[in-house]
Amino acid sequence: MTDWTTTPVELRLLRGALDVERTEHGVLPHRLPAWAREQCPDPQLALVSAQPSGVRLALRTRATAVELDVLPTKTVYAGAPPQPDGVYELLVDGRPYDRASVSAGNVHTVDIAAGTTVVTPGPPGTLRFTGLPAEDKTVEIWLPHDEITELIALRTDAPVEEVPEDGRRVWLHHGSSISHGSSAGSPTAIWPALAAALGGVELINLGLGGNALLDPFTARTLRDTPADLISVKIGINLVNIDLMRLRAFAPAVHGFLDTIREGHPTTPLLVVSPVLCPLQEDTPGPLSADLEDGELRLRALGDPADRTRLTLTLVRDELARITERRAADDPHLHYLDGRSLYGEADHSELPLPDGLHPDTAGHRRIGERFAELVFGEGGPFAAKSG
Repeated sequence: MTDWTTTPVELRLLRGALDVERTEHGVLPHRLPAWAREQCPDPQLALVSAQPSGVRLALRTRATAVELDVLPTKTVYAGAPPQPDGVYELLVDGRPYDRASVSAGNVHTVDIAAGTTVVTPGPPGTLRFTGLPAEDKTVEIWLPHDEITELIALRTDAPVEEVPEDGRRVWLHHGSSISHGSSAGSPTAIWPALAAALGGVELINLGLGGNALLDPFTARTLRDTPADLISVKIGINLVNIDLMRLRAFAPAVHGFLDTIREGHPTTPLLVVSPVLCPLQEDTPGPLSADLEDGELRLRALGDPADRTRLTLTLVRDELARITERRAADDPHLHYLDGRSLYGEADHSELPLPDGLHPDTAGHRRIGERFAELVFGEGGPFAAKSG
């Protein structure tokens, strides 16, 4: 019979979370602080900011067995095939060791046609990882990037401690659903996690599906979060929900960057424009999403002749112009064209399955390219020698 040690799950044991909420079951990690969530009661933002993309439990322990009681909330779409259960990945000293899923949990049903959502309560489940090396080690459990996860209880067969700082730089990234990890197969397969691993940095992922919208509360969150490196991937959400016209875009970008600079005046700051998305390169939004025979169909409804409305082409031109102008007075500001991460040749080889999001192979391509261009020699986030 296993002699278990139960350890309370607290923010000090979590990496990548900015806040934890106490619930009737346990704790719920959040990637936006409570004050920011209160400023925008949008249900979609509440959903994606509570999905723990890039969030992981980090423990120092000699334990050979770990149990974690969780209550997931799974999102399903009426009329569409069920999504796979979220994946929990266990790493030992940074290397993949095991993975598991929980089939139990709440179910959040979205009816796209009716514009309604219903949450059906369900029971918690238990993850079990056994056979870990009986030596001092760092154990990380990466939570599903696409499944809200309440953490109820953590049990191990040896005591656990907080992982000490190891000197790695902290990379704070903000972006849209692609940065969030949409359509990736597991939490460490999302492109920011891959890039962070290759770049040898500690990731805080503020990729918020559908919500990279230049919101002031997001800028203030980035301003107030300690980080050694910051990147913001801007544009595609503004286009696909047709949020603003060209007149408003440049001032909003300037304001967003100004706010970040209030807290990080000399931190390397990288502005990344959208990756290639033929659906909206030259056609404004909004996007229409429909389910046909269980398949998601996306269409851009805007008029390509209306030059006041944003397209990806216009967004890239404006971001390049803005960053070039600001960089004259800000030598730590950099720009990266998103098509250098995923462009026309990549689209021919690895097309976007739903027309908008890359699959796991696409995420790998983007993550490897980012690591090479940004963390590699000569890149804006390259480690300084000496």
